[in-house]
Amino acid sequence: MKVHDQKAAAGAKPAPRVTVTETAKGNAKPAPAPTVTVTKTAKPAAVKATPKKSEAPADKVVFKVWGSAPAGVDITYGSDTDNLQGRGLPMTKTLTLKDDAMYYCVTAQLQGGGDVHCSVTVDGKTKTGHAAGGYNICSAQLSGGLFGGWS
Repeated sequence: MKVHDQKAAAGAKPAPRVTVTETAKGNAKPAPAPTVTVTKTAKPAAVKATPKKSEAPADKVVFKVWGSAPAGVDITYGSDTDNLQGRGLPMTKTLTLKDDAMYYCVTAQLQGGGDVHCSVTVDGKTKTGHAAGGYNICSAQLSGGLFGGWS
């Protein structure tokens, strides 16, 4: 090979190469649309305003506190001569009815938030209370009448 032919070969550009990997189809289906999932958050069930059983057995006093108190709740229950502390929700306590008691009451003070209900039941009579938010106090009291009975 002559020098002239080598320069011509060196300056020549190589021929392009074409590679076919797949042939386009006329009836190609489009890609499916993305799937969208919608999630709904369930609301918490409402706190029932009445205890399941409001009747107290004869000669008994029933104190109840229920609801939610994420930061805690201070519970006090008893009569005019007894002052007792309760713990946890729901709380149900039963005391023996005293003939000389002037009243029976229950209080539940929220500690920073929540929603609680309370009740006291004596001799088939029930009083209820409710408190929500902050440091509010739920209170329920039944008083003994001068001629007997509870109101």
